[in-house]
Amino acid sequence: MAALEELHHIKMPTRLAGPVETPDVQDLESTDIAVAPPWMTILHNCDCHTFEEVVKQLMKAIGCSEERGWELAWQVHNTGKAVVKVAPEAECVRVGNILAAIGLIVTVTQS
Repeated sequence: MAALEELHHIKMPTRLAGPVETPDVQDLESTDIAVAPPWMTILHNCDCHTFEEVVKQLMKAIGCSEERGWELAWQVHNTGKAVVKVAPEAECVRVGNILAAIGLIVTVTQS
């Protein structure tokens, strides 16, 4: 009998006055999409090109300023390599192909 008395004390859920907003299904699905890791294009040092050639090709490949091209060329010269692009695979391959067109040594790899 005590169990029945306890049931009388349970409150029933109250109905909401207006319509309930439901989340946009598209928003929920977008959080479930896995994003592939970015790729990178790495330019390696070689002694077969002038700084001017490397800078010009970097400007073509990544659309950088001449100043940025010189910074990257010096980094490659001093450290042996530099990451010149981080992007999806297709973009990194495109950049790598432009740099390699004049014989520069390039690696495209997942970061």
